[in-house]
Amino acid sequence: MASIRLDGVTKRFGDVTALNNVSLEINDGEFFTILGPPGAGKTTTLRTIVGLEQQEEGSVFVDGESVDDVYPGDRDIAIVFQNLALYPDKSVYNNLAFPLKQQGVNRGEIKQRVMSTAELLGIEPLLKRKPGKLSGGERQRVALGRALVRNPRAFLLDEPISALDALLRLRMRTELKRLQQELGRTLVYVTHDQVEAMSMSERIGILRQGVLQQVAPPEDIYNRPGNEFVATAVGSPPINFLRLTASTATGTLSADHESFSVSVKPGALPDDFQGTETLTVGVRPEDIHIAQDGEGVPATVYVTEPLGAETVADLRLGDQVVKALADPELELDVDQPVKLRLDASRLHLFDENGDAILSAAGDDVFAVSYK
Repeated sequence: MASIRLDGVTKRFGDVTALNNVSLEINDGEFFTILGPPGAGKTTTLRTIVGLEQQEEGSVFVDGESVDDVYPGDRDIAIVFQNLALYPDKSVYNNLAFPLKQQGVNRGEIKQRVMSTAELLGIEPLLKRKPGKLSGGERQRVALGRALVRNPRAFLLDEPISALDALLRLRMRTELKRLQQELGRTLVYVTHDQVEAMSMSERIGILRQGVLQQVAPPEDIYNRPGNEFVATAVGSPPINFLRLTASTATGTLSADHESFSVSVKPGALPDDFQGTETLTVGVRPEDIHIAQDGEGVPATVYVTEPLGAETVADLRLGDQVVKALADPELELDVDQPVKLRLDASRLHLFDENGDAILSAAGDDVFAVSYK
């Protein structure tokens, strides 16, 4: 097993900065996911860790020792690429055995390690087949097996299940998480899929244009996002943002809208808060409750998206459309007037730069009043 640390790593490709001063520490035996959109620098991070790319600035450490001058093959870190890169002319057995032959392992040990790895992954019946005769899920298991058989200190997986169909991805998520827990090895997983990141990881690092935005456990990423970008990176349907005017007229910070106000209760603001001219309230769709009448924010139904167990309601609020999750039994017609009530215990507040000021995360720190 191994801990991995990036210390101020910057990697450029010509005029493009793929990684910008990234500092990150991955714990020994941890399932760590790097999440971000295409072009965020996720794959470059993995390639830099394994040594396939050389950074211009900063250092990479494995178990506290710099590996900047260590050849990739000597870092004892296995990487599985998105395209799996299996040898099409070799059987599954020989695909698994190949890295061991390269290391000069004797034939008896090769057989023992290949068979034990195949048993672990449930691919013993496939050992005589070639990759072209395998399904997508089977090829993915073989690629994992080729990494596992080396018994490396850490595994790096670059979107290994993105090409699989939805049901197979669901199954492989479960299998990967179980496998990592059984092996107890450090696993760094790259994905653009928020569901994979949230469901599998012990911690998540979110990248945007080569800059690390936040590192935290999944529940903190969701409940206490560090900025608006992080808030949008997880959650489906995505979080709603309501741009409001900042006010301190009552002696405390509040966000004012023509039909409601959100105020911060005394003593709840962080000590380093410097003030802001405008405020953004973030509210997730499941935290907006739709009522037919009574107090609330006036809105009209724009369109509904039935999903079976729930309905996504798109609601027009002034010149903005917000999304809310509604009970499928609730009848909503296009252009129907409704009232929206915001769950004050689940709101997020951001400043004019998009940085988080405060997230309720279930605490009693906000008060919502309707006009």
